[in-house]
Amino acid sequence: MRNGTNIIISQAQTPPAEETTWSWPGAVLGFISWLIALGPPFLVYGSNTLFFFLYTWPFFLALMPVAVVVGIALYSLLNGKLLYSSIATLLTVVLMFGLLFFWLMG
Repeated sequence: MRNGTNIIISQAQTPPAEETTWSWPGAVLGFISWLIALGPPFLVYGSNTLFFFLYTWPFFLALMPVAVVVGIALYSLLNGKLLYSSIATLLTVVLMFGLLFFWLMG
């Protein structure tokens, strides 16, 4: 004999109707942070930065998807708090961008 019970359909637990998605606002934050991180080298070094980026653009382009993933991760870790996650994402992406810039310059 099989030891089992029948479950009535109305008593079965249904999954939640809608799941919260963290990807879109975090991805936008990461991309905007990456765009903002492009600015300070131009402010510090002027138009000479264009010649530097001419030879090193693949490194900085590779930081774009990393910045998007960082934005998604920080937005989800901070439970969707837009102000805190935007500040944390901006600081993290600018720090990564700066470290890469100074590493390539040295």
